[in-house]
Amino acid sequence: MAKQPLSRPLCAKVSRRSIIRRTLDVTILCLYLSLLGYRLLSLRNHGFPWLLALLCESWFAFIWLLALTTRWNPVEHKTYPQNLLPRLTELPPVDMFVTTADPVLEPPLVTINTVLSLLALDYPADKLACYVSDDGCAPLTFYSLVEASNFAKLWVPFCKKYKLQVRAPFQYFSAKYPTLPPHDDGLSSSGFKLELKKMKDEYEQLCEKIEDAAHNLTLGPHSADDYAAFHNIERNDHPSIVKVIWENKKESSSVILPHLVYISREKRPNHPHNYKAGAMNVLTRVSGVMTNAPFMLNVDCDMFASNPKIILEGICLLLGVEDEQECGFVQCPQIFYNLLKDDPFGNQMIVPFAIIGSGMAGIQGPLYAGTGCFHRRKTIYGLPPNHDTDYLEDAKILEERFGKSPEFTETVAETLFGRREKHFPCDISSTVEAACRVADCGYENNTCWGAEVGLMYGSVAEDILTGMRIHNMGWKSTFLMPNPPAFLGCAAPAGPVSMTQVKRWGVGLLEVFFSKQNPVLSVFTTELHLKQALAYLQILIWPINSISEFAYAALSAYCIITNSYFLPKVNELVMCIPVSIFLVSNLQSLSQYLHYEETFRAWWNYQRMARLNAVSAMLFACFSMLVKLLGWSESVFEVTQKGQSLSDDNEDDDKVGRFTFDESPIFVLPTTLLLVHLTAMALWLLRLRPPPRGGSNGSGLGEIGCSVWVVLSLWPFVRGLFGKGKYGIPLSIICMSAALALPFCSII
Repeated sequence: MAKQPLSRPLCAKVSRRSIIRRTLDVTILCLYLSLLGYRLLSLRNHGFPWLLALLCESWFAFIWLLALTTRWNPVEHKTYPQNLLPRLTELPPVDMFVTTADPVLEPPLVTINTVLSLLALDYPADKLACYVSDDGCAPLTFYSLVEASNFAKLWVPFCKKYKLQVRAPFQYFSAKYPTLPPHDDGLSSSGFKLELKKMKDEYEQLCEKIEDAAHNLTLGPHSADDYAAFHNIERNDHPSIVKVIWENKKESSSVILPHLVYISREKRPNHPHNYKAGAMNVLTRVSGVMTNAPFMLNVDCDMFASNPKIILEGICLLLGVEDEQECGFVQCPQIFYNLLKDDPFGNQMIVPFAIIGSGMAGIQGPLYAGTGCFHRRKTIYGLPPNHDTDYLEDAKILEERFGKSPEFTETVAETLFGRREKHFPCDISSTVEAACRVADCGYENNTCWGAEVGLMYGSVAEDILTGMRIHNMGWKSTFLMPNPPAFLGCAAPAGPVSMTQVKRWGVGLLEVFFSKQNPVLSVFTTELHLKQALAYLQILIWPINSISEFAYAALSAYCIITNSYFLPKVNELVMCIPVSIFLVSNLQSLSQYLHYEETFRAWWNYQRMARLNAVSAMLFACFSMLVKLLGWSESVFEVTQKGQSLSDDNEDDDKVGRFTFDESPIFVLPTTLLLVHLTAMALWLLRLRPPPRGGSNGSGLGEIGCSVWVVLSLWPFVRGLFGKGKYGIPLSIICMSAALALPFCSII
């Protein structure tokens, strides 16, 4: 990897500061301060609603102030992959990780499409190795990967011959992609069509084999020895299984593919396995023993590569900096492919991710999002930048930190001290036994794994913790948002599944916030920058924001029912302040969506779902965290259901995009809030409210407008009140919500 003269840059850093946006940001902050000043000066003349409004608006102003730490420093990075070869004598190796945990919630067809898209990337195959972690220890997943490797011998050459842009087969064969060669390289169109038909037939046969195996529990005509390791084992009680599905040996095949390795780490009852973080640490150790590439890419099983040059772009950022401290890892945004028009469920977070990611990139770098990320191996090993490694020369210290595997500690020394001895492609079959040992569940005992080495333990948001630890050491990170997108994933279907996912995120963020790794504390003891800590703080207290949002949302209904008020009257000049905050903040948000070529309806759907998630999943996450802090329960990592289609093809057109419900208690609070607002509006329309208190004029158009806004934000629940089946709110949820709403509505 010797470098040539730096005449051709690999990447460039571009500032995206905007005077107009900064002016709007300051305007909104000044409006908040003006409103808070007005409420404080008039607090004596008003009652409880005024005080509650003051507390909520103070919190909103604080959140807005925190947001300015990221919004004012947007940075984008451009990459120049065409300059790699002139700069390097050879490209560096990369280890690719794919994690899956449940063959039912994460079907093998989803996993193999991700694996096939990675195997077909535009990067030298002898420099790549793909490791698949199966925490479900499912023979079906292993069988699917074996069959996929056979299909890859046809699919990968086909993709590279015709320079296909989309290299996940299920996505390429969908109707919306063209069937003609994307480039005119003198290749025969008729020849392409013949090969395309062959590829499609082969892929359909692959799908049929996997579906038959799933339904009939038969794994095809493979050797019994291949599946002996899966006999008489249980999902949570089995030894380590490491199998080389495909080894890149140039002399053994005319088709060159990256290494493909299946891993199912050892699990035993009553032994903590630390969820995805534990699986990722096993992948790190196994890959270290086998190939020990200096860079690692990890993706979830449903995040297929949609940009065939993404590794080249990631390497540009990792190698294009003058000091490696400037780029410890490269994070790509999470973007989804299986969304309906205008994203009715608000799943697509391109705009929020771009704003936060590019904003943090202007400080110390974006957070680690758990998928779509390139890491330097040494950052995962817990090595600070430009750090003295002499003390690690001691073999005993290496064993205490990394475990008692001579094979693994030897490769650790190669990584930490820059002594690369492995030559690609590696002979990985000879290392299987050593790889199994480092995948044992007791290997991490009395080591630094999960604390100072590898992904961090202690939270279901292991990605946030790990990224923060890397920043604490002094590393910076880079945000990469290429066109076309780097990876495309599968969005959770709206309803119970997506709510569970959001709740899991919320619990994970709160676990970090209430831990010793709180970023505010880290500022005084680590290399974490103050502005970076504030950016992290803004993200970590996202669930806590739901408390103020719920209280503020309920306040207008309370005022209507009691005929009191929390907003100035329409004929008062000061009413311009809250109205201006509402209009300016929403118009600014809308302009950002339009800037990223999103529609007005997509913006509204995201705003609506953000409010809905705040008063349901995030509020439930706060309750869950409170229970954990009291010692009554522990958090559990919940796997989100994956698939290749968001909606059922058999659904009626009027049901597509409809919110679904079940009897989960997560739906109780938003349903309660909706019933309270509907009751308040009915009392206002029927003029059944009590007389105003304290000689005031009572609630006015401001409170009515707020109530209407809340009902519009909860519109999926309005439809759910009258829906049937899974599209209707269950009667048990309505009854519980009515019981909670009754005391609130009976205060008149």
